[in-house]
Amino acid sequence: MDLMSIENPSFLKKLSNEELQELSKEIRHFLINKLSTTGGHIGPNLGVVELTIALHKCFDSPKDKMLWDVGHQSYVHKILTGRAKDFDTLRQYKGLSGFPKMNESEHDVWETGHSSTSLSAAMGMAVARDIKKEDSYVIPIIGDGALTGGMALEALNHIGDEKTNMIVILNDNEMSIAPNVGALHHVLGRLRTAGKYQWVKDELEMMLKKIPAVGGKMAATAERIKDSLKYLLVSGVFFEELGFTYLGPVDGHDYEDLIEHLNYAKKTEGPVLLHVITKKGKGFTPAEEDKIGTWHGTGPYKIETGDIIKPKIAAPAWSKLVSDTVLQLARQDERIVAITPAMPVGSKLENFAKEFPDRMLDVGIAEQHAVTVAAGLATQKMKPFLAIYSTFLQRAYDQMLHDVCRQNLNVFIGIDRAGLVGADGETHQGIYDISFLRHMPNLVLMMPKDENEGQHMVYTAIEYNDGPIAMRFPRGNGLGVKMDTTLQTIPIGTWEVLKEGTDAAILTFGTTIEMAMSAAEELENQGIQVKVINARFIKPLDEQMLNELLKMQIPILTVEEAILQGGFGSYVLEYAHDHGYGGNIIDRMGIPDEFIEHGDVASLLNEINLTKEEVIKRIVYIARKKQKRA
Repeated sequence: MDLMSIENPSFLKKLSNEELQELSKEIRHFLINKLSTTGGHIGPNLGVVELTIALHKCFDSPKDKMLWDVGHQSYVHKILTGRAKDFDTLRQYKGLSGFPKMNESEHDVWETGHSSTSLSAAMGMAVARDIKKEDSYVIPIIGDGALTGGMALEALNHIGDEKTNMIVILNDNEMSIAPNVGALHHVLGRLRTAGKYQWVKDELEMMLKKIPAVGGKMAATAERIKDSLKYLLVSGVFFEELGFTYLGPVDGHDYEDLIEHLNYAKKTEGPVLLHVITKKGKGFTPAEEDKIGTWHGTGPYKIETGDIIKPKIAAPAWSKLVSDTVLQLARQDERIVAITPAMPVGSKLENFAKEFPDRMLDVGIAEQHAVTVAAGLATQKMKPFLAIYSTFLQRAYDQMLHDVCRQNLNVFIGIDRAGLVGADGETHQGIYDISFLRHMPNLVLMMPKDENEGQHMVYTAIEYNDGPIAMRFPRGNGLGVKMDTTLQTIPIGTWEVLKEGTDAAILTFGTTIEMAMSAAEELENQGIQVKVINARFIKPLDEQMLNELLKMQIPILTVEEAILQGGFGSYVLEYAHDHGYGGNIIDRMGIPDEFIEHGDVASLLNEINLTKEEVIKRIVYIARKKQKRA
């Protein structure tokens, strides 16, 4: 079949199971080839080929609503809904999104890049359907890893209590990004080995109905027998107790099994949970054999060998630099405990876990829980290090404010992937953390200019005893600078002058320092002397240095790879206003008040004018404005 010619999934209705199997092979071949060039979430999508095809065969999208939890397993869905022709542009600037996007297709009814949201959204859609008296199915597809998220459990509780008509597909591949953890994971493990529970239960109920109910005592006895056998058949009928009809486990790669169960689910009143067992990475040996999450999402790779193609960079990855420094310190300090919400691989904590298994906590996809666990550890004089992506820290705003900052606890938060991250798009850009953390009392927020300063900041954070402290660091690798062999603390709230100048000053930090330095050098050739300051402490500000600049009335430009609203530049403006420097010239550069879509970081920065050329233009303007005033 020519996948490029597919316009919608209606053609599936006419295909036999044998033809569906052939289609599965073609789609896997297509994905393996296309993603070897573009990169992407190869493992999750190879695992849901048959499941996605079966869903589109049994249901009528977009009338029937399919919600892909997290969304990175929606590539097959995109192919079946007419987007195969766009896969050469996957996750590239102005190209096909790696997640569901409503503006791409009417078949994408829910957008998500974070896990555990599909069930709540599905409940909302089901309620709307019932109020409007529409006839349609609502089918959220959620992974076993995402089921550990608090929102998912809250939604299960609500759906089961309301007895809402809904078919929840539990895609169980025993992994999210890394191997799953937690008690719920073990419940699913028992269910996987329990066999086709629903069919046995149905036969049992039919048999019991034939027992003559001689008085209430016999009827009650029959019910007790049924309940006892139910618990005997399945160890821990978790979903049944929540009010769901549990079906499965089902072989997620067997069309006969899948279609039979999906059709059974369609006839069942109330909420149904269909437990589908799939193999992540199916059809591509390197992805199938992956046990730690390497093939969850990758860059380009060689199909023949499975080798991932990486640029030759001598500098260490930021995540590894931070985790290795924490590990180095943990060898001397038994109070240090590392915490991750299901990202041990992405946060490069494998070595820490191997060396200190009792001091490494992977709490699963449960960011709120992770933050408050860290707070609890801190109350007991431990030194918790929470490794978390900026985009995922958003999910624990209240826990940061209420549990960590309000109690002024010594928690060290390593904010990974801070700034633009590129291909994963607007759900993953780490550009909001400054704005939502800056107003929290007691919190210290910092970002290093390079990996050498980064290792000293990690040491500073571990040594700090006056409350919570967070360090932002970007995705990717460092600059390859020389590394000091002895770690030292950096005085809290101190900035660093990188270049002297008297005509204007640039206050910046992290990834934008290189841009500022390059702009300053070009401006020097134009006769404009620009002071460049590494404003490494975003909070607290270096008030002594800032006061000196403001008193001298040097025009200031703040530059940040973060959202402007409520960011570092806003902090500088607020400080100037509150301390009577209202006449000073202060300009700000950063990310505008809009969601930044996917694409390479250079293209995104150019699109929003966060460039060296714009820095030069702004500095020339404010320097001349100052001259005119004089």
